[in-house]
Amino acid sequence: MVRVGLIQMFCTEDKEENIKKAISLAEKAAQDGAKIICFQELFHTHWFPRSVNSENYCLAEAVNGPTVTMMVNFAKKNQVVIIVPIYEKADEGIYYNSAVVIDADGAVLGTYRKNHVPHIPLWEEKFYFAPGNNGYPVFNTRYAKIGVLICWDNYFPEAARILGLKGAEIIFAPTASSLVSQPRWKKIICSHAIANNLFVARVNRVGDEQGQKFFGNSFFANPDGEIFAEASGTDEAVLVADLELETIRDFKNIWTFYRDRRPETYWDIVGPVA
Repeated sequence: MVRVGLIQMFCTEDKEENIKKAISLAEKAAQDGAKIICFQELFHTHWFPRSVNSENYCLAEAVNGPTVTMMVNFAKKNQVVIIVPIYEKADEGIYYNSAVVIDADGAVLGTYRKNHVPHIPLWEEKFYFAPGNNGYPVFNTRYAKIGVLICWDNYFPEAARILGLKGAEIIFAPTASSLVSQPRWKKIICSHAIANNLFVARVNRVGDEQGQKFFGNSFFANPDGEIFAEASGTDEAVLVADLELETIRDFKNIWTFYRDRRPETYWDIVGPVA
């Protein structure tokens, strides 16, 4: 059994205030017994990808920058694992939409970089983010084996399958989505849980940012694809739930998707789109 906390919060253009609030909410999760805590996509900034503006590049920071450093200290102090989605500066002119995974002893286990970058109105992400180049790592933390898929990544089932094949027990999905798309998000993320015999934890932005309304509804789903804990669509929340990881083995023994896979028949999936 592992207790997990999801931090759903309002964000403003004041980066320091966002981080301060995030740490305060994370403290509440830790006090409630959470051993793994995940923040929403780009939790430390306002939703700058809503428009094209090169001045927003200054919001990016390195993995060893101030935000992650503060979270390393928090993880070590509270003996919790933290998933920290940041706007990562890898080099001058090279930026990623990333999630840094910190273990309970404060060790940075690695970084997942969003692989699938959309370019649609109010999500002008190709201007800001290079496609990820770290593949789909699974992080063997103190409390569970976890993977991360950031927002748009979740519409590509191959990504979730890879994490499942690598032994992930929980897929964390930090997102930034609005009200109109909520039913679709729930269906696709819950389908990952079913097809891969694992738990999923989706944590979404909430609130009105310059007229763009994000609709929270962070949730946990079990390997049956059932949502068993869910947050409000309009308010900040610290959503905490217990995940019985031992049930994963039972699901794999009953729903034998991995046993019945036929990789030799899947070559078409890596070819050009017709």
